[in-house]
Amino acid sequence: MNSLNANVKEQEMAISRDKKQALVQELNTVLAESKMVVAAKYDGTSVRELQELRRSARESGVAIKIVKNRLVRVAMSESKTHKDTDTGLLTAQLLYAYSAEDEVAPAQVLNNFAKTHPTVDLVAGFDSEGTLLDTAAVKDLAGLPSKTQLIAEVVAQLLSPVHDVTNALSGNLHALLDGVEAKASN
Repeated sequence: MNSLNANVKEQEMAISRDKKQALVQELNTVLAESKMVVAAKYDGTSVRELQELRRSARESGVAIKIVKNRLVRVAMSESKTHKDTDTGLLTAQLLYAYSAEDEVAPAQVLNNFAKTHPTVDLVAGFDSEGTLLDTAAVKDLAGLPSKTQLIAEVVAQLLSPVHDVTNALSGNLHALLDGVEAKASN
C-alpha cells in the first residue's frame, strides 16, 4: 500500500512538473509577443473583482494572467530579451497584464482598475526589449494616451489646416454672394 501511495505521489509530481513546464513555455510566448507586461499586487481582491478586471482588460485588448512569480522568473531567464532583467520587484501575490498590440494598455487597465479597487497596486513592468519599469514609471506610462487616442490626435492635427482653408474659403464665398445679392437688389 505504501508503494502504491508513493507511485501516486510520483505521478502527481510528474503531472505537476509537466504543467509547470507548459506554463513556463506559455509565459515564454507571452514575453516574446507582448509589447508590455505589467505586474500588480492583488492581495485582498475578490474573485468577482478579478473577473471584472479581466472583462475590462479584454475590452482593451489586454490579457490578465495569475501565475507564481517563480515561474515568471524561470521564463524570463529562458528568454533572450528578458534573461538579464532584474526580477527583484516580483514579490508577493502578483497578477500580470500584457498586450501584444499596445504598450500603454496594460498599465492603463490596471491603473484605472486600481483607482476604484485599492487592493490592486501596480508594482513593475517589462517592455518588449526587456527593460524593467519601476512603479513610478508604470504609473507615468498609465497616464499617457492610448495608441488609438494618439492616432486620432495626429489625424486631427493633419486635417486641421484643411478645415481652416475650407472655412476661410467658405466664409469668403458667403461674403461674395452676399455682396452680389446686395448689388442685385439695388
